[in-house]
Amino acid sequence: MRRYLDWLIPLLILAGAVALRADDGPFIVEMRNKVFDVYQRLEPRVYDAKTPVRILAIDEESLRRIGQWPWPRDTLAQIVERLTKAGAAVVIDVLLSEPDRMSPENLQKLWQDKVEAQQVMEAIIKLPHPDEELARALSSGPVVIAFSLDDAQGGRAPLPKAGFATIGDSPLRFLIPQPGATASLAMFEKAAAGNGAVTVPADTDGIIRRVPLLLYYQGNIEPSLAAEALRVAQGASTYAIKSSNANGESRLGLETGLNNIRIGQFIVPVDANGNVILYDTGSEDARFIPIWRVLDPSFDVSQLAGNIVFVGATAQGLRDFKPTPLDPKMAGVEVHAQILEQIINGQYLQRPDWAFLPEFASIIVLGLIMIVLPPLLGAAWTAFVGALAVAAAIGGSWIAFQQYHLLLNPIYPAAAGLAIYLSASLLGYLRTEGERRHVRRAFSQYLAPAIVEQLSRNPKLLRLGGELRELTVMFSDIRDFTKIAEKLEPQALTHLINSILTPLTAAIYARKGTVDKYIGDCIMAFWNAPITDTEHRRNALLAALGMREALAAANRRLAEEAAKANRPFAPVGVGIGINSGPCSVGNMGSEQRFAYSALGDTVNLASRLESLTRAYGVEIIVGQDAAAGISDMALLEIDRVRVKGRSTPLTIYVLLGAAKDATFDGLAAAQERFLAAYRRQDWPEARLQAADCLLAAPVLGPLYALFAARIAHYESEPAIPDWDGVYTATSKAG
Repeated sequence: MRRYLDWLIPLLILAGAVALRADDGPFIVEMRNKVFDVYQRLEPRVYDAKTPVRILAIDEESLRRIGQWPWPRDTLAQIVERLTKAGAAVVIDVLLSEPDRMSPENLQKLWQDKVEAQQVMEAIIKLPHPDEELARALSSGPVVIAFSLDDAQGGRAPLPKAGFATIGDSPLRFLIPQPGATASLAMFEKAAAGNGAVTVPADTDGIIRRVPLLLYYQGNIEPSLAAEALRVAQGASTYAIKSSNANGESRLGLETGLNNIRIGQFIVPVDANGNVILYDTGSEDARFIPIWRVLDPSFDVSQLAGNIVFVGATAQGLRDFKPTPLDPKMAGVEVHAQILEQIINGQYLQRPDWAFLPEFASIIVLGLIMIVLPPLLGAAWTAFVGALAVAAAIGGSWIAFQQYHLLLNPIYPAAAGLAIYLSASLLGYLRTEGERRHVRRAFSQYLAPAIVEQLSRNPKLLRLGGELRELTVMFSDIRDFTKIAEKLEPQALTHLINSILTPLTAAIYARKGTVDKYIGDCIMAFWNAPITDTEHRRNALLAALGMREALAAANRRLAEEAAKANRPFAPVGVGIGINSGPCSVGNMGSEQRFAYSALGDTVNLASRLESLTRAYGVEIIVGQDAAAGISDMALLEIDRVRVKGRSTPLTIYVLLGAAKDATFDGLAAAQERFLAAYRRQDWPEARLQAADCLLAAPVLGPLYALFAARIAHYESEPAIPDWDGVYTATSKAG
């Protein structure tokens, strides 16, 4: 069941990610927008000063020179007339929804109760009406005025100035409806050649990223200010709207929205809702001309001939600012100007309606990679492959933006892949930890901690197989165990065995040893497997010394227990044989039952050395390969032997301690002289040197008694020609 969950949960996450992307909710849209904002910051649209679009800025200096806003309408009329006479198309990004506050009628209402102002009022009422002057100026050329569509309910519908031709599905199904409107005065609407909406809805985070060319109010299509500016500047009369299921735009009958809008000679690609994506340059000073300069007679207004000139506010106090991907406070009029620049220069960012296909494919492919690869390659390699896939997706998305101005989102597939990877990794981790706990519980009572830990990290090791490694092998056997067992009840014998083997095993573990098996009263252990141990010889010898100390402590505890029980107790002794060499080590046995063990001649020889401890009367015998390289421990050469089943002589040592001292140095020198005399069959000298050795190390009495018996035997026999001093052990016990 757990294995099914390892697949099921990531697959469910993948399905959820696909469904979330298909829904394309606010979270997905906002994530996508942030990515495209970064792309624009990395490589914004380059401003081209040759583009015939300029902004007359109602800036702080113009307010200081001309006066407080709003200016008299005759001043605005003067600006419009000057521009149209110069051959410019004028776009007024200012709502003209109320009469001029300085008109004669308003002044008459303001001063009607002041007697002293009556004569002045009679003169003022005869002055030209500022709104009428502006209306005449608006009718003097290609001029576009503005209206606003907003959230306030109701309002008079703006006067339409253009026609609309539609091909395909009705655009009214896709345009963003607006609940309210604020139109300019009817006299201005009639006079102007164009009437466009200044409305630019922001995204949910308040940033302007899309500007609608068409909007929807009270059943009517309403053009934007930029769209009207382009139409009027070309002298066009109609917008041609192409939607889904138009000729050449079939989407299998699906209503996918608008495709493009033809304005005069320009075909403008739009999104489904009629928006143009803002390809931001950031604010550019070269776009702006302070409006006070145009009113200066010295200004050469002819330089604006053929330009589309926006009149709009940039002064801080007028608060017409909108955040864009590159500028947190861009003047609203500059947003409209940028859209017009994009159309004129053919510079578009496009989010095509097929963009979901590579994104869906990326989610599915990356998700399946994150599900399939972890069991095959492991978490680290899967993460590497996933990182390469994400890098490829991001690189491809960036190239699509940089080279083709296409907006393809790589982040959501990457985030979905990461979520799937984390879930698969977490499930794998939980499964692995469960397997490790199972292995620890199952084997902690039978195997050395090092083996248990290795198996818990890699349960696949629980199969048959081995490798050839250099090991140090130890055999430890309780002396005269058969005689001991004959004198004890089963429970007492079990208690004795456990009391001896437990501390001996602890001493082995303390020196990184692995207990291979218990054979009755015998312990087989080895070093350098399964955990590599570069000091395996030294650790085995130190473990043997630790076992000797542990045995002494165990004997004291057992003696105390026997004394309390008023029964006799004989101290238990052990013999330890240690040898080093190549072994085959691994899981040995059958498919039904196996154990982590070592095999080989090295193992057999270690067992023989343990048997020789009885014959030589010592506790610890070390073979020459195990003693190799150990120069600072109290290792004393005692003989050269041929053990049963092996023809090659072997030098053997007795291990007396962990370090040398002056006494040992004297003993070693005497032992060297003894062995030299012994091997040249100089029996009197050998006896003499043996006596010196015994004085230096009384504990080795049994050893020198053995040699005394041998010497006595050899003296009774003729001298052995070409004798090499090697003793041949004729049985396993020596």
